[in-house]
Amino acid sequence: MRRRATFARGEDGAVAAAHPVAVAAGLETFRRGGNAVDAAVSAQAALTVVLPHACGLGGDGLALVALSDGEIQAIHGAGAAPAIVPSPGKPGATVTIPGVVDAWSALVGRHGQLTLTDDLAAAVRLAADGIRLPASVAAAVDRQRARLIQGGADGWGLLSLEARDRWVQPALARSLEAVGSDPRAFYEGALADGIVRAVADHGGTFTANDLADHASTWPEPIETPWNGGTLAVQPPMSQGVLLAMAARWIDRNGPGQAPDHTAAEAIAAAFAHRGQIASGRVLLDEPLEIDPERASHSWAARSYLHTAGVAAADRTGKVVSSLVSVFDEFGSGVFVPEGGFVLNDRGEGFTEAPNHPRSGALPVHTLAPALCVDRDGRVSALATPGADGQVQTLLQVLLSMRFDRLDIVAALERPRWRGEHDDLLIEWGHPAAEDLELRGHRLKAVDLGDPRFGGVVAAGVDGDGPWAAGDMRREVATGG
Repeated sequence: MRRRATFARGEDGAVAAAHPVAVAAGLETFRRGGNAVDAAVSAQAALTVVLPHACGLGGDGLALVALSDGEIQAIHGAGAAPAIVPSPGKPGATVTIPGVVDAWSALVGRHGQLTLTDDLAAAVRLAADGIRLPASVAAAVDRQRARLIQGGADGWGLLSLEARDRWVQPALARSLEAVGSDPRAFYEGALADGIVRAVADHGGTFTANDLADHASTWPEPIETPWNGGTLAVQPPMSQGVLLAMAARWIDRNGPGQAPDHTAAEAIAAAFAHRGQIASGRVLLDEPLEIDPERASHSWAARSYLHTAGVAAADRTGKVVSSLVSVFDEFGSGVFVPEGGFVLNDRGEGFTEAPNHPRSGALPVHTLAPALCVDRDGRVSALATPGADGQVQTLLQVLLSMRFDRLDIVAALERPRWRGEHDDLLIEWGHPAAEDLELRGHRLKAVDLGDPRFGGVVAAGVDGDGPWAAGDMRREVATGG
């Protein structure tokens, strides 16, 4: 029997996350008096313990936070390329400054109710006491074993384990404990020295100054009208603006007679501007050329799968939409033995100018959490893994709720499509499959629930209190 999407409510708060262990960590933080920000950070930290192929201390974290007064803030917890641009070709050359630790510190410092030590306590305990290795992680190790060994992880205990084995991570526990007490311990001192050394050993050019100079930023979110309310997306260097561009066109012009075709063409047209993402909200005024009848086959989307989401809401009205990631599976594969984690390969996000690799530059970033504010001011968080598929999946969920009038659970269960290269991957049973094929889309049918279609986490607050909803795809779970 296939999994169904999940829904939960909580008196103090509710959490949806990429793994049940992370949901438990978030709920524990609520019970200790934390708010939605604290719960989201706790859940993210737990994900770094249980899903190291998708996220970790060596990666990034992006989030949108809706405050109880209606203000929405964005934090960009992703780092830049080093000051000395490395020569390409080796894994260390793909590593950008890891941003998630500083993002946790900034989030909790500005909006948390507890301390960062409190919020990381569950993750420290999980790493120190051990977890049962998820089958998804064991399978990822099998796929990436050669890369991990090349990256210096041959002594990492993970590589000798099988699914369901108990995995204890003392080095990671020490790292989490250290950054909980002092987040700068990641960017300065012995741990930072270990990161610099690991990168240098594998062809990178990090210096101690590159790490020490890193700080998260709070850029203005990008907002566009949607269904009488507002859709807020992560600003550059996130690809979130591509979702806003497509949603803006549909909000103004309607979905036409074939909503899935219109949505696919709108998001494909938006992807043509990916290289100009640094322009930010200016792109909302770019015209999108969309044929209401025929497929354009203009996809420029890539196929990556990894990243992990957390959405949280509390009884005060705070709502968080967030994603953490090391980009590719196990990121660069470069392992930091002193810390017990791998480093990202976010530098692979650089492409052609103006998104080209250069000193201190931020590459286009696939992480694209979103917040939807309805006409009555109620806020819903939506986020999903899936790299270039993220904005495609979120647009489909938004369309299903608006035009098909589905509730969040039914919208998550509806079959999806995903454009890649010249094809439109489509889940079996999609109600628009025949129409899409007639309009010239080159369909490639895949099983319902395929992980390429994301793993949406959602949360919000309505008249009955905080709620959370989770995708049936991947290992997403909810609790309240």
